Amino acid sequence: MTRHLVRRAAEVPEPPYDTHGHRRRTLVGEDDGSVHTGFGLCQLRSDGRVLAHVHSYEESFHILDGAVVLDVPDGSYLLEEGDYGILPTGVPHAWRGSGDTAARWADMLAPVPRARYDHDTQRVSDLPERDPVRIDVRDPRTRRFGHFEPAQMDPGKQSQDLLAVSASMRTALLVYSGITVKMMVDSDLGAVASTMFMVQYAPDGVAGTHDHPFEETYYFLEGEADAVFDGERYRLGPGDCAWAGAGCVHGFANAGQGPLRWLETQAPQPPPRHSYRFTRDWDYLREALES
Repeated sequence: MTRHLVRRAAEVPEPPYDTHGHRRRTLVGEDDGSVHTGFGLCQLRSDGRVLAHVHSYEESFHILDGAVVLDVPDGSYLLEEGDYGILPTGVPHAWRGSGDTAARWADMLAPVPRARYDHDTQRVSDLPERDPVRIDVRDPRTRRFGHFEPAQMDPGKQSQDLLAVSASMRTALLVYSGITVKMMVDSDLGAVASTMFMVQYAPDGVAGTHDHPFEETYYFLEGEADAVFDGERYRLGPGDCAWAGAGCVHGFANAGQGPLRWLETQAPQPPPRHSYRFTRDWDYLREALES
């Protein structure tokens, strides 16, 4: 049974654009043995569009570059590089291009879309195309969205002013053992089936081997990682993607001299306790029982 996969940046070819100027490259999906995670890279030409539709799964996204307009029943929003958000299950939405270049974003679909049910997607009536507005993370009307800047991963810059423009104390950094975590999409933003967050390792950052009762996906953005998945070792860099299924024993170390950063997702959402099962703790217990 497959419990992990690694996809190199060059291993998955770009599909052609569809007739509306949109394409999606699947990095993790149903064919990989995933149950809770659909993860891919979307691209929309500046003159392209994705017609209005609904999903029977929730969709989180993070804009990697360019700009795109998202139409939903309560308005139209201009999303630019660094923006992220959540589209709850059953919410009609459409995408349209903006600017002079194609927009590119990562998406997380939870649970995994099923091919036998038309990928759990249904076309709906067109939505009004209003003049788009920029999101405001302090405005309760756009609380399903947020914005990320790489500088926000610096613990020394967690000022009240920065928190004010990064969706409040909810997004304050979690820092431990050379590892910095910034939550982006979770239950506070309205997600119920998944999370999305940014992870950064300092040059000495290490996470020992462990496993979870949920699936994780990692899309590498900066630096190089030494990774292990169920005893198999990999060197991973920008554009690479990895997936760990429930029960996959995995760990990471920064393999370079600079920061290592990746976009991470979890599905389903972690339980409040016993989310981590560290190998070292059970090895310690085994040794104690044997002595």
